[in-house]
Amino acid sequence: MNAIVLAVVLLFSLPSALASAQGTGTAARVNGTDISYFRLERYFADYLKAEGRSVASIRNPRAYARLRDDALQQLIDKELLWQEAQRRGVTVDDQRVLAELAATKAAFRTPEAFERRLGEAGFDEAGYLDYLRRELVASRMLEELSEPKAVSEEEVRHALEELRPRLERPEQVHARHILLKVSDEPGAAEVRERLLELRRQIADGADFAELARRHSEDGSAAQGGDLGFFTRGTMVAPFEQAAFALRPGETSQPVRTRYGWHLIEVVSHRPPEPLDEDRGLAMARQFLLQQRQRDAREDALRRLRDAGRIEVLGRR
Repeated sequence: MNAIVLAVVLLFSLPSALASAQGTGTAARVNGTDISYFRLERYFADYLKAEGRSVASIRNPRAYARLRDDALQQLIDKELLWQEAQRRGVTVDDQRVLAELAATKAAFRTPEAFERRLGEAGFDEAGYLDYLRRELVASRMLEELSEPKAVSEEEVRHALEELRPRLERPEQVHARHILLKVSDEPGAAEVRERLLELRRQIADGADFAELARRHSEDGSAAQGGDLGFFTRGTMVAPFEQAAFALRPGETSQPVRTRYGWHLIEVVSHRPPEPLDEDRGLAMARQFLLQQRQRDAREDALRRLRDAGRIEVLGRR
């Protein structure tokens, strides 16, 4: 999440009641610097919003504790990055911080609404500017510590071969069916005859979908037996073989599966679509770079943690 989005999310999502939590103790200590419970709760609201959740949506106490601890660990990482930036002299200029502030203000209807929400969140403008600066500096520090290694063309081509099955569009069939279940084996022949009669009606011009609505015993009956598009390996083998052997508009002979007898109509067919090589290579390169960026960030944070002194001082 970039700093502008993070800042806006924080102010919109933060419960007003957090302002009363100031001075209620220390959640963790990082190289001698305290992370207060107030700071944790303020960040926790932002963390949940980024995850698409809210405090009120978490009913399970264990899930709440786990998510809160995840937020604390992220806050510890941010503090480590801030401290490393201070040690190395990494900064961001005032114009960048002020631009972030302006973008946050623009998300509110009026300047007064921004000021009111700022106060409810426990900030004054100077404190909020400091918060923005720390976020920007921590992000920059992480970028500098986690520059990923370049990827070779050989690595890209190898990645493409691994990704190809997921990137290529396989052959697909759009089909409808009518299912008649078989309650006992002696009755199977009679059920098959019923389907053959329905098939004759279709050949004489009856609408397959309407017959499916009236006769099918499958959950798709209300949709006229429509199963949508599916690929090989999705359906049971006898059904799949029959469906992929039909041309659009054709109706199968009765097909027996463990579910009963089926009559299948193919609506349309999509042939496999091979992946454009240049596009595939670009996607594979992007995949590798993102993977290496993620690994590099994890390694950078692990090094900071290994070199630091971190105390988690209790749970609330």
